Amino acid sequence: MHVKKDDTVVILTGNDRGKRGRILKVYPDKNRVVVEGVRFMKRHTKPSPKNQSGGIVKKEAAINASNVMVICPSCSTPTRVGRKKITEEGRKNTMRSCAKCSEVF
Repeated sequence: MHVKKDDTVVILTGNDRGKRGRILKVYPDKNRVVVEGVRFMKRHTKPSPKNQSGGIVKKEAAINASNVMVICPSCSTPTRVGRKKITEEGRKNTMRSCAKCSEVF
């Protein structure tokens, strides 16, 4: 996947288009992500020992990972994610990089 947990992303499509948020959870097998403050759903809960009042709880729902774009931490613009091979101490390691400023993050 081109996104990871704690990445800052911008939403590309839907009602929340243009909003920015941090990724809270990633589901790589379903190709979905949960973004902070985006796509709220209401869940009706029964009273339980953990939540004694019960009622309607608002929480974020998952969206497709293709609908988000990573924001580069150095140039702070939405960008595609590239891969760079970096050799350190004789071993190869692939790092994510910004397609615009080529900064590794």
